[in-house]
Amino acid sequence: MNFMQFLKSLDDLLYEIITWLVFYPVTLWRTIRHPFAMMAYADSELGDTPEQQYPDVLSPPIFLLLTLLLSHTIELALVGQSAIVAEKQGLAGLISDDTSLLLMRLLFFAVFPLIMAVAMLRWQKEKLTRDSLKPLFYAQCYPAGVFALVLGIGGVSTQFHGNQAFQVAGLGMTLSAFLWYGVLQTFWFAHALRISRLRGFGIATLTMVECLLVFALLAALLA
Repeated sequence: MNFMQFLKSLDDLLYEIITWLVFYPVTLWRTIRHPFAMMAYADSELGDTPEQQYPDVLSPPIFLLLTLLLSHTIELALVGQSAIVAEKQGLAGLISDDTSLLLMRLLFFAVFPLIMAVAMLRWQKEKLTRDSLKPLFYAQCYPAGVFALVLGIGGVSTQFHGNQAFQVAGLGMTLSAFLWYGVLQTFWFAHALRISRLRGFGIATLTMVECLLVFALLAALLA
């Protein structure tokens, strides 16, 4: 790569990053208002060439990553450094800075779209491959981002031990995040599998339990 090619690559990278300031709030707002439409959009865009995918929003994995970055920034601003960074026991010893903590949280919250996508393939009796899994995983990254953001802000609010109002509000946000995410998954399974909402609720509940068990297992490794 010569110098001019390097400058061109740097120019493209800078433009891509700076446009996140515009397209992140657009993506967040559209996901909050029309989560199912965004999930369908995420799936449909994978049929385009990489250069033409997601022209007016962020790609799902990038959206999830930036959402966790935003949640982490809010935590640093309001309550300071996470105790996990200072912890040196178990796998927590591998998390020595904010970057590794952010990557760890990305792994944790990527569990939700991954298990939801695998569950859908299982109930559809489709073969599990990289190609069959990717559209479902991408679709699930959009609501997972909103879920992670509300859950993160709620968790930060509960850390204000001297202010009961913040703690109650944080608990309410946490419960609301699970309720919103659970209802969305219920409708998603019911629509995709062409089953009743009651059966969709059962499948969504079972899959949420699977997600939380994996999440708890990962958390236990860091304890």
